[in-house]
Amino acid sequence: MKTLEFDYVVVGAGAAGCVVAARLAEDRAVAVGVIEAGGSDSALIMRIPAANVATGTDPRYNWAYESEPVPALGDRRLYWAQGRVVGGSGSINGMMYMRGHRSDYDRWAANGCTGWSYDDVLPYFRKAETNERGASDLHGGDGPLQVSAGRATAPVCDMFLEAARDTGFALTDDLNNDIPEAFGHVDMTIGNGQRSSTSAAYLRPALKRGNVTVLTQALATRILIENGAAAGIEFIHEGERRRAMAARSVVLCGGAVNSPQLLMLSGIGDAGQLRAFDIPVEADRPEVGRNLQNHPMYKLMYTVTEPVSAYSHVRPAGALSAGLQYALGRKGVLSRGLFPTSGFFHADQGDGETEIQVCMAPAPVVRRKPGVLGILPAEHGFTLLLNHGSPFSRGTVRLKSADPATHAAITPNYFSDPRDIDILARGARRVHEIVQAGPLKRILGRELSPERPTSTQAEIEDDIRRTAVTHYHPVGTCRMGSDDASVVDTQLRVRGVENLRVADASVMPVLVNGNTYAATIMVAEKAADLIRAGH
Repeated sequence: MKTLEFDYVVVGAGAAGCVVAARLAEDRAVAVGVIEAGGSDSALIMRIPAANVATGTDPRYNWAYESEPVPALGDRRLYWAQGRVVGGSGSINGMMYMRGHRSDYDRWAANGCTGWSYDDVLPYFRKAETNERGASDLHGGDGPLQVSAGRATAPVCDMFLEAARDTGFALTDDLNNDIPEAFGHVDMTIGNGQRSSTSAAYLRPALKRGNVTVLTQALATRILIENGAAAGIEFIHEGERRRAMAARSVVLCGGAVNSPQLLMLSGIGDAGQLRAFDIPVEADRPEVGRNLQNHPMYKLMYTVTEPVSAYSHVRPAGALSAGLQYALGRKGVLSRGLFPTSGFFHADQGDGETEIQVCMAPAPVVRRKPGVLGILPAEHGFTLLLNHGSPFSRGTVRLKSADPATHAAITPNYFSDPRDIDILARGARRVHEIVQAGPLKRILGRELSPERPTSTQAEIEDDIRRTAVTHYHPVGTCRMGSDDASVVDTQLRVRGVENLRVADASVMPVLVNGNTYAATIMVAEKAADLIRAGH
């Protein structure tokens, strides 16, 4: 069996793995190996922000998981996208840079995650970014990640904000300010008109140092554990079983599905379940794969009677103009994301546990047929995606097989806590009020979704059960904590196995109120510091 030798082995070249590998490799005396199941992110289309409409669900770049049946959604199985490419989901996502609120991280700290309060993690958010606004107490000015200030991509975006203001909500030019209820345009991980993934921002520059080795199309099969300590990774590459040995430590950065799966395949998990698959038990850690959280998403969609949406950009003249603007200067609508506008509000005014996030696409988002042409808008309109900020329901990730190539069983358990669907439905009623206000009311056309009348709470809940799908924000399956039951401690060390850490969204004890990409990068930045400090 071919064996490679490194100081550190990072499993997963995704959003977190690229950061961890690059930061560890700043010490030129160490060798860092990165094991990535997907392929390269070198395709030019992946650098064009608006091409997310094509790359976001492309099976070449995606694990394309499917959940187990969800009882509260009529036993429907849900498509579950996760990046399987260098850069991970950050190479195919919507590029929305939303950190969540101060209260999210202070809640982590209050529940035993010492060192993870908002004041503790803010320096890592700042360290990671170069914000278009420049350096400030809130933003960084010289970090690897390029972050551009939010702006509209069609007039209907600003009309939506005016309607929110007319309904009584505050508007902000920076949704990463700690404002509990506000609407605005979304900061994007875009620089100079190109996607700023952690692959582009961190890993590619690190590769030039010569002490980072990335193996793509390499599926990790188990953690090699010797005398209670992680010694390396076994993986399959080019049809052969190989080993990457780590003199110092192994760091899992596979995300909320792959990291717990690899732990369980390696004998770290619920002992009874591991024995059922004839996997020798290295550490009995029942919480591995538990505490799964994600954002179930409910869609509202409308047509408009005036040419104020992104449909203008796909008409012949608009498409030609967009293409020329991008080709000549990386500007125009192709240089921006698909969901440029968002907002946060409480379904019950003043109650942070009922926070709703709404994301706006300035076009009807309907999949009519496969391929890019099947999702481009066919008429003027807009789409609003709603989710409850921090749901109460918890799910699991479990093994289906001892075969590493078999996807894990993802059981989201959406709405298993009845508070979640109640809050989301009441949030939808408040969004209906916004849509019927200000300049939007004047141009509102047909309601495309929901297809049935939903004037009452019960009718909205029924429509949510019929139509809700998922955002791609899974966290929590390798929960961090100071209690003995947690999977990792507050230094991200796996309990029961030495020299092994997890540094990705799976360690988040509670889902943040927002998109998870920025928070995942923060976790990786802090993890690199903890590893280098020997904590």
